[in-house]
Amino acid sequence: MRLPVIITKGEDGYYVAEIPILKGCISQGKTKKEALENITEAAELCLECMDEEGWGIPVEYSVNHVEVGV
Repeated sequence: MRLPVIITKGEDGYYVAEIPILKGCISQGKTKKEALENITEAAELCLECMDEEGWGIPVEYSVNHVEVGV
């Protein structure tokens, strides 16, 4: 399963990785590579828990962008 990951740099210098379609699935790492490794593990755990609880695992989603004025 391929999932979208958003990576941002936190105020503390760590990279924060988040999978928006898995609510609360967030991790971090000192490097982008480490953040991706950590979020992969977190996603596997989230999906396992969702399956055990009988929650639907998101299969279809779309990634879009919006333009906002700042």
